[in-house]
Amino acid sequence: MAWLPARSASVAALVRPGALVAFADGIGSPLSVAAELSSAALAAGGVRLLLGWMPTPFSGIDFAAFTDVRTVMPGWGLRHAVDAGLVRALPVRLSAVPALLHGPLRPDVLVAAVVPHPRGGYCFGPEVSWLRTAVAAGATVAGVLSPGYPRCDAGTPLPDGQVVIVAETPDPPAALNFSAPLAEHRAIAAHVAALIPDGARLQVGPGALGAAILDGICSPVRIDSGIISEGVVDLAERGLLAGEPVGAYLAGGQRLLDWADGRPLLHPVDYTHDPGRLSADGPFVAVNTALEVDEQAQVNVEALPGAAVGGLGGHPDYAAAASRSPGGLSIVALPCGSHGRSGLVRALSWPVSTPAHDVDVLVTEHGSADLRGLDRAERARAVRSLWPAGIG
Repeated sequence: MAWLPARSASVAALVRPGALVAFADGIGSPLSVAAELSSAALAAGGVRLLLGWMPTPFSGIDFAAFTDVRTVMPGWGLRHAVDAGLVRALPVRLSAVPALLHGPLRPDVLVAAVVPHPRGGYCFGPEVSWLRTAVAAGATVAGVLSPGYPRCDAGTPLPDGQVVIVAETPDPPAALNFSAPLAEHRAIAAHVAALIPDGARLQVGPGALGAAILDGICSPVRIDSGIISEGVVDLAERGLLAGEPVGAYLAGGQRLLDWADGRPLLHPVDYTHDPGRLSADGPFVAVNTALEVDEQAQVNVEALPGAAVGGLGGHPDYAAAASRSPGGLSIVALPCGSHGRSGLVRALSWPVSTPAHDVDVLVTEHGSADLRGLDRAERARAVRSLWPAGIG
């Protein structure tokens, strides 16, 4: 096995004046070189930075060292930087990110963790997401060799001529722990489980609600999701996982990483989030949540007043694909209230993340409302029936 490519160099040697540098996201984001990258950008001048989904605190980067910083999917780790105006959050669905990377946001350098590929050379670790698109667009990979990361990139070895090793780290990926499901999450999960047909391909987001939904599955399903969480390991141990999961990111702790290592699980977003592929192969069920919805079931997943929370991500991709899948369903599930705020509002606090016509079924702890085939007035009545306390 070839552990080193033909070249190695410092980060500073790859960062040119005016360059656009993409920094890999997910739990494997190479934060060990963040400070070095900041210094290199400050010395070069005019350097722009492109970020993705940062689920944990994004430490080590000096945003002031860059002329411009943007993210295609902020996540919890960037919410304070977005609120402070240090990072511009782009309203882009993940399936559209490849077009941006081949167009106005084509990166010159991609800073990413890499692991040895079984056939020699290198590949990515606990996320593939948009990283292979950046490589296809011509970016030089400033690779941080991370032999402790799991090997679950389903792709071929990265092109030798585009990989330059800039550092090595023994550190494991960041552990991502979610809150335990509450009683309302369990109640929602029971309603959702009743809607999932046997043998369906299932997408479900991470977090307490996602964990409760995977816990509530009682017949085999295929996982076809942007994020593969630790609940998938539980499905496998219960004999309810049909085939290898498909995902773009891992999101969990050591138990998930150990289980995923050596499995070809992770693919680029132009595959995982392709609506045509998702809707074509058997019933596809997408289960997503929301910060708030209105009476038509329009969804906001991005922000609440005064606070950025997340980004569009794959929410609109999966909802659109599931709503057009024969036998499938686009489900949006959320508690009636959280932190003193109602989940049902007269007007969304933020622009629409996912349109109402891509929501088939709305679920709360009080039940489910099938919105298919309803006109505007009927939809509003059905949505309000799930909020006994009334609209917020």
